[in-house]
Amino acid sequence: MIIEILRAFIVGGIICTVGQLLIDYTSLTPARILTGFVIAGVVLSAVGIYAPLVEFAGAGATVPLTGFGHTLAEGIRRNIAEDGFLGIFTGGLTAAAGGITAAMLFGLVASAVFPSRDK
Repeated sequence: MIIEILRAFIVGGIICTVGQLLIDYTSLTPARILTGFVIAGVVLSAVGIYAPLVEFAGAGATVPLTGFGHTLAEGIRRNIAEDGFLGIFTGGLTAAAGGITAAMLFGLVASAVFPSRDK
């Protein structure tokens, strides 16, 4: 159990460190970095690299944005196997529906609790 926690902490920390280095040493905006992480998760899943990392690190690899990209890619792969061509359009949203819904609900709650104001 302790080994699994350490693996998750180290891998998740490395992913976050890469993001922080990109923020500190490049002119990329945070939005581009976040989008890049999602795309990196999709690409690494497509070439078969990310699934073994998820097996090794667990939540350390699934919680960061690269894990969201991995979830999208795996959902598409699974739905293509079941539904054929239509799986391309339905797989990602089906696999990530819980995370997308939670993000929308938390955003709604945050907007209700902390109303916007002029600066």
